[in-house]
Amino acid sequence: MYLIIAIASYLLNAGVYVADKFLLSKKVHSSIVYAFYVGIWSIGNFVLLFIDPFIPNWTQFAYDISAGLLFLFTLVFWYKALHQSEATRVVPIVGALTPVFSFLFSFVFLGATLSLREGVAFIVLIAGGLLISIKRTRAHMIGEVVERFKTIWGNALGGINAELRPTRRLLINSIISAACFAAYYVFIKYIYSHAGQPFIGAFVWSRLGSFIGVLAILLIPKWRRLIRDSKTTENRTPGQLIFFLAVRLAAAIAFIMLNWAVSLSSNVALINALQGTQYAFLLFIVVVLSRKYPKIIAEEIGSGVMMQKLIGIVMIGLGLYLLVL
Repeated sequence: MYLIIAIASYLLNAGVYVADKFLLSKKVHSSIVYAFYVGIWSIGNFVLLFIDPFIPNWTQFAYDISAGLLFLFTLVFWYKALHQSEATRVVPIVGALTPVFSFLFSFVFLGATLSLREGVAFIVLIAGGLLISIKRTRAHMIGEVVERFKTIWGNALGGINAELRPTRRLLINSIISAACFAAYYVFIKYIYSHAGQPFIGAFVWSRLGSFIGVLAILLIPKWRRLIRDSKTTENRTPGQLIFFLAVRLAAAIAFIMLNWAVSLSSNVALINALQGTQYAFLLFIVVVLSRKYPKIIAEEIGSGVMMQKLIGIVMIGLGLYLLVL
């Protein structure tokens, strides 16, 4: 059941990403502003309590608020990494590291383990997702990557070339972002499974934590000015605004579904590893739409690149097959 819900969530997220290409700027101007607008919508989740009313005790409330604050903190580093580079560089790094951190945190804090079959599926899913998400790979580039890694990180105690400092900051923020995403999902899994709360109740009250974090952001004058000066709806027609709100609603539904899958799964790391299915859906949508809207949506579709991505799709299919055996 959790596989179907997670895959449906990633399919919806792929559609949201493509829709964003039509309406939203892909250049993140402020990680604080983006985190603010994501967090401010969190309060809307309280309508779900009409479906399943629930009031947590003080311990449960503390867990829920902490989870929400952690998620908002994670978004700040996520958008900071996106601000420093293109999504095509950041997404593969975070997408590959989040399942790894999730497995480590789940093992340490939840005692979760993977069977041999699940472990193989875990590795295959991550590898397939990487092949789809990165633009291209060539064998002769491996040496260049290794040398660049040594150049950036080799002299840990000394200075580095100023030209490479942005790359180092990108890697640091991406790694922190991946670790925080993993920590959030492992923490929320603990809340869903061990804190004695129903799914809807725990989810809604954790969103309150993100909303409280947003209010804390407004207490900082510099951040408050950034938010006040931002223009997120500039030059949009009424039809575009309706479409924008529909996309944000779809994104919220996808997030709820992903949390539901986490609550049902036996291991958070497997849910995160399934993110490769999102890349596969995204590839299909982009390839189809790029022919009709080449100025808005573009995808490198040379024969070598497509072969690489097709191999990635096959690997994801193999990983899913191993999970449902």
